[in-house]
Amino acid sequence: MNLTTKIFIGLILGAVTGLTLHFAAPDLFGTLDTFIFNPLGTVFLNLIKMLVVPIVFFSITLGTASLGDPKKLGRIGGKTVAFFLVTTTIAISIALSLAYIFEPGNISIDTADASYESEEAPGVVETFTGIIPTNPIQAMAEGNMLQIIAFSIFIGLALAILGKKTEGIMKLIEQGNDIMMYLVNLIMRFAPYGAFGLLASAIGTMGLDGAQAMGMYMIVVILGLVIHAIVTYGSAVSFLGKMNPIKFFKGFFPAMTVGFSTSSSSSTLPISMKTAQENLNVPKPVSSFVQPLGATINMDGTAIMQGVATVFIAQVYNTDLSFGQLVMVVLTAVLASIGTAGVPGVGLIMLAMVLNQVQLPVEGIALIIGIDRLLDMTRTALNITGDAACAVVVAESEKKYDDASEEREAMQA
Repeated sequence: MNLTTKIFIGLILGAVTGLTLHFAAPDLFGTLDTFIFNPLGTVFLNLIKMLVVPIVFFSITLGTASLGDPKKLGRIGGKTVAFFLVTTTIAISIALSLAYIFEPGNISIDTADASYESEEAPGVVETFTGIIPTNPIQAMAEGNMLQIIAFSIFIGLALAILGKKTEGIMKLIEQGNDIMMYLVNLIMRFAPYGAFGLLASAIGTMGLDGAQAMGMYMIVVILGLVIHAIVTYGSAVSFLGKMNPIKFFKGFFPAMTVGFSTSSSSSTLPISMKTAQENLNVPKPVSSFVQPLGATINMDGTAIMQGVATVFIAQVYNTDLSFGQLVMVVLTAVLASIGTAGVPGVGLIMLAMVLNQVQLPVEGIALIIGIDRLLDMTRTALNITGDAACAVVVAESEKKYDDASEEREAMQA
């Protein structure tokens, strides 16, 4: 039995076990959750998180150094950011369309007790100025991904330019990357048990009460995620990446299952990169640059949730949004996906920003927060799939660029 099948079985068993105990033996669930389910999930999450900072540093440094040419680095960076901005715009447009077609907020909900305190999110300018770390070691200790990525790019550029002078350091970085990949393979053996524990704990705690009350909202969000994955990513991989979409989704499925169970793009990053490189044949330099950046700024799944949630809350509070306000929702969500990069609880912070922008009550977030944990799992699976799709597209475009360069050089010779 391969690892993907084992993880999938772990997810199903976790969901069934958690749901069964929630209804049949809630006291027993509380004991098992304390001593088995939660520790299993926590150990698995901690094992992956342990590797995130070193693997981002080693992989991006190595990827940047392997690219060598700063122009090539800028070209790949530009394509990556453009891909994420376009797909995020498409994602929230799909979400708004579905929300108006299915009208999930046209139900009777008591909003009198709804309350939510929104946190202040950093602005786009503040985020960009904060990309350069004043203390790289502190950035690593705090897990500030944007700062770690920036520092790694500088180190990689220096290694590429200095060449033979820094062969020893380059060899050390390569060996460090090899060690991280070995540890990823080792930790992945624990993934089925971790997935079981995480899902049993999440489903057993939540039950079906919240899901039943918010059923239509959940259906619309999940439908948006599925449409975006199949249509947007499938089309991008097929037409721009020259890869069969079925091969893409089948090859990346192991990472999607881990992303679903962990609910964290950053935590899933080691597995996402390994899967893209080995199953989708994405070159290491491209994967090492695109996917860590995507794990930080690509939030298509979150954008879909925001689009549906905004219309849902407007419908619950009987507020009509004008076309101008809908355009503002799209713009705010796209800009917020960059401006709030790396902020904990980013999905709800971004949603609060969007609601404030269109004068909707932030308290409405309290209506959806109960089932957000489950939807967060599906959003994460979509987000990391978008990172992989971008890596496939960028790799194919660079392949064409390299082929054209070789032809020009041959003609000149």
